[in-house]
Amino acid sequence: MLWACILLPQLALDSVLRERDDPDTPLVLIGGPTQRRVLQAVSPAANRLGLRAGQTLTAARALADGFTCVEVEPARIEQLQQLLAAWAYRFSAQVSLHYPRALLLEVGSSLQLFGPWPVFEARLRQELNALGLRQRIVLASNPVAARMLANVHDGLAAAAADDTRAALLEMPIARVGLPPEASEALAHMGLRQLGQVLTLPRESLARRFSSQVQLHLDQLFGLRALGLDFYQPPDRFEARLELNFDVESHQALLFPLRRLINDLAAFLAGRDCGVQRFELHLEHADGPDTLLQVGLLSAERDAAMLFELARGRLEPLRIPAPVRNLRLLAADLPPFVPQHQALFDPRTKQDQPWEQLRERLRARLGDEAVKGLRAAADHRPECAWQGVEQGGPGPLMIAPGSRPGWLLPEPQALSEAGVQLLGLPERIESGWWDGGDVRRDYYRIETRDGQQGWAYRDLACPGPLWLQGWFA
Repeated sequence: MLWACILLPQLALDSVLRERDDPDTPLVLIGGPTQRRVLQAVSPAANRLGLRAGQTLTAARALADGFTCVEVEPARIEQLQQLLAAWAYRFSAQVSLHYPRALLLEVGSSLQLFGPWPVFEARLRQELNALGLRQRIVLASNPVAARMLANVHDGLAAAAADDTRAALLEMPIARVGLPPEASEALAHMGLRQLGQVLTLPRESLARRFSSQVQLHLDQLFGLRALGLDFYQPPDRFEARLELNFDVESHQALLFPLRRLINDLAAFLAGRDCGVQRFELHLEHADGPDTLLQVGLLSAERDAAMLFELARGRLEPLRIPAPVRNLRLLAADLPPFVPQHQALFDPRTKQDQPWEQLRERLRARLGDEAVKGLRAAADHRPECAWQGVEQGGPGPLMIAPGSRPGWLLPEPQALSEAGVQLLGLPERIESGWWDGGDVRRDYYRIETRDGQQGWAYRDLACPGPLWLQGWFA
């Protein structure tokens, strides 16, 4: 087995920065008691001002001004870790959150699907960067070694057990996860690297230190297995973003909306499903939430498409009050069936599949504005077509080209000058049972411009030709 550790050293800070559209603004995370507030993490912009993690807030304000303070929120970090576990689940069925700020993935069984490890690693980094998260990734022969090696390495690939052991022997004792008192005692003995510790007799270590020290060392080198609880994806997605200020315009909501949609897409990809219906709650400081429902005719999970659909529903919406928070809830998560495409797709980059175009039109024009057609068991053209929501095929099959694709709302009298009748007429007599009796002779016609239409002559009331539709 091969284990990858994805260490997220700035997870708390990244959980805040990824939700802001001004990443260059100096920002610090603060925590600790009210009497002594301490900087837990600082953004790169704040670091350039001379601010450092561990400084008191009083000292930081004396050193610089113009930075933003944000309280550390464990709930926000936990929510992001669960999202990352769902994202990683698409790459491996064994994903663990055993260590804080880290993901453990068994990737040995995934290499045949995602390619050799350098390709696999590059993909992981690319998607984590898109999620706005800094990372360090290490590959090792067991999960404990992968996690501890990530403390001092980034990009190390020690796939073989011997390579993992060699890398561990050079690790500083303070970075291998031993209890602080054990690390301090070993340092006082003049030991600096893990390899020096292993030269000591095992019995001597057992007498000097607790059993947890020897157990951890055995797990580091794969002599004992670490019991891991593996992640199981939930049946629904729910995420909430707190905005920096009260928002009154649709434009200012687009950035946090895109972040929520990107998180939803990552969750759907990890769970290997799509979304057919989700809700966007606009939370106000006072009054009930404004609910925006987005429904699709089929399951989708493309982030760009879902964002365009949500944006199309949001922009016509009248916001009754300033928005304080955004919350997205998706509980309808059916299986996702990807669209089949030819190896050499003839469509240009500007073209869209019909399914995506249909959903964009519904989002812009409304659910009732886009309908499909289905043939009904009636010979009268005005009754032979029925509007249906999904445009699925009906029980009747119509020969292509036998009926016009465009019927006029009302038949129009047609001058026969310059009109050529093509072929023999088709007689339709029907509708006596519902009071809409018709007796007509239908002709395929062609105008001087080459357009082909469908016109009839009313046998019950002789007169001119009546144009009822056009052929494509």
